[in-house]
Amino acid sequence: MDSYDGRGADSGDGGSEQGPDRREEAASGAGQEQESRPRESGPRGGIAALSLPYQIVAAVALSVIGLVACGQLAMVFLHVAPSNTLTKQHGEAVDDWVYPEFEQNWKLFAPNPLQQNIAVHVRAEIAGSDGRRTTPWMSLSGEDGKAIRGSLLPSHVHQNELRRGWDFYLGSHDSENRANGLRGRLSERYIRRIAMLRLSEHDYGGTVERIQVRSEVRSVAAPAWSEEKISTRPSYRVLPWWTVTAEDLPAGTKGADK
Repeated sequence: MDSYDGRGADSGDGGSEQGPDRREEAASGAGQEQESRPRESGPRGGIAALSLPYQIVAAVALSVIGLVACGQLAMVFLHVAPSNTLTKQHGEAVDDWVYPEFEQNWKLFAPNPLQQNIAVHVRAEIAGSDGRRTTPWMSLSGEDGKAIRGSLLPSHVHQNELRRGWDFYLGSHDSENRANGLRGRLSERYIRRIAMLRLSEHDYGGTVERIQVRSEVRSVAAPAWSEEKISTRPSYRVLPWWTVTAEDLPAGTKGADK
């Protein structure tokens, strides 16, 4: 019994425990088995996961979407931009694309850049010792330009007084120079006062009895690289003669003897 138990114990110990040589062989065998197996890559995503025909279809679809988006941005830009060479040539195509689905009610620049040169002129009817006479047209805008040109700190009066006053007049009168209510009459007095202030700086040898104001509008010429044809001939808006009153005089009470 003792010998049997000893043999069984010996055989059991030998089957359950491995020597150092056997453990090294097992480890080397497992390593060789792992090296012989191909490494599996992770799952692919996006367009790369599709087959070649579907990849081509997806690429074409993305290209079309990108072109349409760029075209949409270009059309909206031209629609909201100020009038220019492209919009004048292709304005109908731009409107057909934008309206009615993509209508925009805003402008790229506010206010729009000026495309016209506007000058305000005045002339006066003088009563003097030699009778009545009419002075030549004097450019009030030209005098403002001379005062601003070359000045490091130009006056806001020379820059804006006449321009804003004339805009005020145009916005409160119709095409027949009829005033639209109280603001129209106020703008008339404002323009008269500006004109008399400027005329008081000149000696005409008599009394200013009446004044007349007009505007000269010239379109800005097209740049040299443009094929656009723009007429730069002046157009005039001539206001009726205004009789000078005490309210129009610079000091309000003094005469206009100059």
